[in-house]
Amino acid sequence: MGQQQLLLIVLGVIIVGIAIVVGINLFNANAEESAKDTMASEGTNLAALAQQFYKKPLALGGGGNTFDEGGPSGNGFSIPAKLQTSGIGGGWAAPTVSATTVQLVGTPDEYTDWTVTVDVFADSIATTID
Repeated sequence: MGQQQLLLIVLGVIIVGIAIVVGINLFNANAEESAKDTMASEGTNLAALAQQFYKKPLALGGGGNTFDEGGPSGNGFSIPAKLQTSGIGGGWAAPTVSATTVQLVGTPDEYTDWTVTVDVFADSIATTID
């Protein structure tokens, strides 16, 4: 084999190696973005449950236009037990509840450098990923 053929083989191996590394990095970045989207979606669903609690009358087990009264526990809105764990691992901390707002904080198991915070108001929902 000539030197030119060896050089082309080495160059081909290097290019394939770089392509594999770039592909792995893109896959990992996509997996993390998917996890963020999943946690944000779960937070929005929990926020909708909190707003449902807020609008439901006290006589029906709701909050009666407040987040911190009524309900099964009598202490206001709480996350249902089956929804406290996230579908991607990790879960949701106990909500911070006041009369006019609920704050939900979700943390995944695999990615520890960010959390999802959902602020719930009577007529709106604000989601942030920090």
